[in-house]
Amino acid sequence: MNRALSAGRAVVGWWTRPVPLARVAVLRVAIYLFVLYDIFRLTNDVIPMAHAPELYYPTWVGRILPLPEPSLPLAHALQIVIVVGCLVAATGFLPRLAGWIVAVAYFQWMVFSQGYGYVSHDHLALMVAVVVLPTIGRARFTDADSSEAAGWAFRCIQVSVIATYFASAVVKWVRSGSPAAWANGAVFIWAIIRRGSDLVRWTTDYPWLLIIAQWGLIIIEFLSPVVLWLKGKALYLAVVTFAGFHLMTYLALGIHFLPTVICWLAFLPLERLVPVAQRLRDRVRQRPPTPAGTA
Repeated sequence: MNRALSAGRAVVGWWTRPVPLARVAVLRVAIYLFVLYDIFRLTNDVIPMAHAPELYYPTWVGRILPLPEPSLPLAHALQIVIVVGCLVAATGFLPRLAGWIVAVAYFQWMVFSQGYGYVSHDHLALMVAVVVLPTIGRARFTDADSSEAAGWAFRCIQVSVIATYFASAVVKWVRSGSPAAWANGAVFIWAIIRRGSDLVRWTTDYPWLLIIAQWGLIIIEFLSPVVLWLKGKALYLAVVTFAGFHLMTYLALGIHFLPTVICWLAFLPLERLVPVAQRLRDRVRQRPPTPAGTA
């Protein structure tokens, strides 16, 4: 009984480990501003595809929930709501109300975006972040306190980031029959021939090198849950490793995974950026004005 109680407390403590509220304020700005970038650059197909609602076939989530069918007025309305809501939520004003409005509108936006034959699993962590951030409540850059509610929200984002990689490895296993079958296949060669840049096209002459890279990728994906227990320099190294992997795939294949990359910020001590920003702001304010007529 005591062991079970201790184990339960350990699990709860792991999920709700307090996080500084200043970290919340920084991540909140990054997430909501990125959502704006997302709807105008990455998932900007919602409005154009609303012209052809007869081609819409939603994913399982969109089918089981009583969600509306896509239409041009609704798509434009969602875009306006998301823009206003993100700008308000990013400032920290009405974080719960604005945050929940963004969460609902963005969820519907993504259901529309993924309902025309393509599902981008790089948005998993971002969608979770938009849902859990409003649960934290008010958080200012100058707050010195920590919050268990913030710890739970950040842990949800972290788990969803890692789930993106681990689930990808599981899917490779299921579809190929075994991890070895995928790792020894021609996935990278096919991708490079189809959309590879000059930076990596030469590797098709060395298939063994691509086989090694495939083994490295699937091993890292299966081991990705370890990151959830890393701390300090080991954690920073892991973040840099995964971010470097995405930079490399972008340069090589044009695949960026930015929605997932932005959520890696949830693993970092973002509150340390606040004093740096304050010092830069003070220096700008103290800089003497340039006399008229001088360069």
